[in-house]
Amino acid sequence: MTPAVPPAWALAATAVALTVLGLAILKRFSARLPLAPPGPRSLHAAPTPRVGGLAIWAGFVPAALFAPPALPGPWGAWLVALLAVAIVSMVDDWRGVHPIPRLAVHVIAAVAIAWWVVPPETGAVVSRAVALALAAFALVWAANLYNFMDGSDGLAAAMGACGFFAYGIAATIAGAPPATYFALAAAALAFFAVNFPPARMFMGDVGAVPMGMLAAAAGLGGWQAGTWPPWFPLLVFLPFVADASATLAKRVWRRERIWEAHRQHYYQRLHQLGAGHRGTLLAFGVLMTGTATSALATLALDPDAGWVVTAAWGAALAAFFSGIDYHWRHRTPAHR
Repeated sequence: MTPAVPPAWALAATAVALTVLGLAILKRFSARLPLAPPGPRSLHAAPTPRVGGLAIWAGFVPAALFAPPALPGPWGAWLVALLAVAIVSMVDDWRGVHPIPRLAVHVIAAVAIAWWVVPPETGAVVSRAVALALAAFALVWAANLYNFMDGSDGLAAAMGACGFFAYGIAATIAGAPPATYFALAAAALAFFAVNFPPARMFMGDVGAVPMGMLAAAAGLGGWQAGTWPPWFPLLVFLPFVADASATLAKRVWRRERIWEAHRQHYYQRLHQLGAGHRGTLLAFGVLMTGTATSALATLALDPDAGWVVTAAWGAALAAFFSGIDYHWRHRTPAHR
């Protein structure tokens, strides 16, 4: 007899309790934790513990084991791939990992997940190979763009809570199991309490990188499972996707060394223009809430309008970024 799955609210509450417990343990041993020092990419002024993502996974994993989401392939294989990404990210937080082996682990994990996301009946061998490559690229990019955006207090935790809560509601609308998404949203929200400006702990690579890959993996998997259309996950996480993608494209265009730390993301420039951590979180929080709410409303009322709504939000974000660029050019702060 299959054991009953606890209700979503109970798993979310358990995720919060376990995340809080994890944070308490991390705080107890804070003197031994790796610190994120102020540097060319950071926006903080003092060394801060940076492996808070461990507490998020402490809250999420039990829910993920009790109530797997409706995604293609064996959920256990997905978790193993994400665990590999989390482990190399944790080592990177503690002692540093060269970009090549770190990226290699990301690619292997992404290909493993893409194998289940891209259905075998995609078409000819070449067509499926192309689809696998595109899906793997999206997964690797999502993992890294999420990490790029984890540079200002509260941003990554807020996006995680908002984005996965939207996934949970969409899964509920579709009649799919929502508990895993709600549990991760609840764990991210619990972590937000110590990541809110001024942050007392950062998510770190161990939190941001697997969360970014999971956001894309669940987004692609939910599309293939029929839980939501392809535009839905893109629109939900559009503020992060747009900022990181536009910044990278500009750096490539200027032939800069894209692997070097910098402060050229739009959220970083907004912070340096005087918004600070709280102002930046408020601005991007409005954007996150807006895109996620629009995605859910469109999904419920008129799914066929999804790409139109996504394009409209893309135009709004482009205007917002252009405004930041304008003020950056004309009123560049002295500490740039």
